[in-house]
Amino acid sequence: MSATLELVRQLIARRSVTPADDGCQDLIAQRLTPLGFRAERIDRNSVANLWLRRGVARPNVVFAGHTDVVPPGPREQWHSDPFEPVLRDGRLFGRGASDMKSSIAAFVVAAEEFVRAHPAHRGSLALLLTSDEEGPATDGTVAVVERLAARGEAIDCCIVGEPTSVDRLGDTIKNGRRGSLSGRLTVKGVQGHVAYPHLARNPVHEMAPALAELAAAQWDGGNEYFPPTTFQVSNIRAGTGATNVIPGACEVDFNLRFAPVSTAEGLIRRIESLLGKHGLDYEIAWTIGAQPFLTRPGELVGAIRRAIAECTGVEARLSTTGGTSDGRFIATVCPQVVEFGPPNASIHKIDENIRVDDLEPLKNVYRRTLELLLG
Repeated sequence: MSATLELVRQLIARRSVTPADDGCQDLIAQRLTPLGFRAERIDRNSVANLWLRRGVARPNVVFAGHTDVVPPGPREQWHSDPFEPVLRDGRLFGRGASDMKSSIAAFVVAAEEFVRAHPAHRGSLALLLTSDEEGPATDGTVAVVERLAARGEAIDCCIVGEPTSVDRLGDTIKNGRRGSLSGRLTVKGVQGHVAYPHLARNPVHEMAPALAELAAAQWDGGNEYFPPTTFQVSNIRAGTGATNVIPGACEVDFNLRFAPVSTAEGLIRRIESLLGKHGLDYEIAWTIGAQPFLTRPGELVGAIRRAIAECTGVEARLSTTGGTSDGRFIATVCPQVVEFGPPNASIHKIDENIRVDDLEPLKNVYRRTLELLLG
């Protein structure tokens, strides 16, 4: 059994449902501190955060990941206990197998091998681990980034171990992510009897033309790295439950995933202008969940692309699709952030799994990237 497979099995066996860590980070610290890594806990509000760094010089190359996992769902629907790693048909099954305990195991072992082979490597090598990525993400990576920024500690390159591959290991690298802007719109009307609409004012009817215009709007054209900004309604609520009552208010939840060619502030102004044009009596609460970030092809992208090609024979494509990740926090203090990890077909699903044959190539990609950046 390879060191990577053994470590990922140990990690899966820890029931680290967000925000719990269940000893995952202690296990990793115990492995790396004998190799010269300095371990620092930056816990906040019951969230476990670990910063491990070897060296003080620059460039500082960081692996980032999360030890927490999503809840497994109904146990009876799993073919085996989600927290008992099982090998079956060439795959390793368990919650976190692909998101993202395999990546963590792979970059921990890659770091061990790299340091043993290059004990006097240039620059610094660090790991940033949190147990708050699958939850609110308010006390995890963001807390570590704030601590590093406060003391002027720089990150030059960061690889986040998110499961980015699609059809086969190495086919996709995330070199950026879209921003996320959410709104909760409350349109006010006047409640009344449906048989006497002249004595009421239906907020659903008043809201509908504005919502149709929002849904049809073209917000921007995207750019060479990002698709155009999208608008999606996620919930509409109105009424008392009775069929003969005109509601007094209508509430709409929506989200925009936006490219860097737009800004959250600009989108807010445009939406509020449109709502005003329709003469609505409304209130709206905004939440900026993430700012977009982009790492253009350069030193880090070139190194990991070369490592993937050498270790897997695959030519990786760059992508900015998908949801948000902790890369959005790291990008505020690091000029080069990419995400790379195993195939993501089973993440968050019943019987989450990873091909065993992907584990060593994944570790080798991480190690080869270190050799190209710090060797």
